[in-house]
Amino acid sequence: MKLLALDTSTEACSVALYLDGDVRSRMEIAPRAHAMLILPMTESVLAEAGIGVVELDGLAYDRGPGSFTGVRIGASVAQGIAFGADLAIAPISSLAALAQGALGEATGAGVLAAIDARMGEVYWGAHRGGAGGLVHLVGAERVLPPERVPVPARGRWVGVGSGWDRYHGLLAQRFGGLLEGWRPQCYPLAAEVAILAADAVARGEVVAPELALPVYLRDEVTAR
Repeated sequence: MKLLALDTSTEACSVALYLDGDVRSRMEIAPRAHAMLILPMTESVLAEAGIGVVELDGLAYDRGPGSFTGVRIGASVAQGIAFGADLAIAPISSLAALAQGALGEATGAGVLAAIDARMGEVYWGAHRGGAGGLVHLVGAERVLPPERVPVPARGRWVGVGSGWDRYHGLLAQRFGGLLEGWRPQCYPLAAEVAILAADAVARGEVVAPELALPVYLRDEVTAR
């Protein structure tokens, strides 16, 4: 399976190419530069592998939640490439990608993924490891103040994402002894989007390009 994956949902801009389990990627922390970086990164990773977009089996993008502008850029670029190459698209959650990146270091614990949503809120999703070493969502993705995030009744958990970077004191106090720790400066990346997308494509969980839309979670969408 050959998949191209894009992630522009946070400060990190990244592209990954999945080739039958091998993942090649490009990443740069570059707030507000995603529109300039995403296509050159895409061209670079494809050129390194010596393949063109018409040889791909599918495309994946981080559908959000995250930066409103960043999520729109990723969805738009994914649509454009997919229309031109007649590819189906796998939309992947930024929170799932974030949790997938931390799963290997969680040593059996669940992952509490939180992205700073500004306005005193976080985008939130709790995840556990499942079949094939892939995360699955526990409950639902939500946007809410950090002091109101749902606390599981039991289990071991680690925190990851910019929401923890900003509110780690408050969140750590809220989770108490259930929390084993949190990982600073972590972002959802295209490499994890690609891994999750390979499973989604294999199960037929893809959409036509015109249905590859952003997921904001919040109704108040403003430019930022």
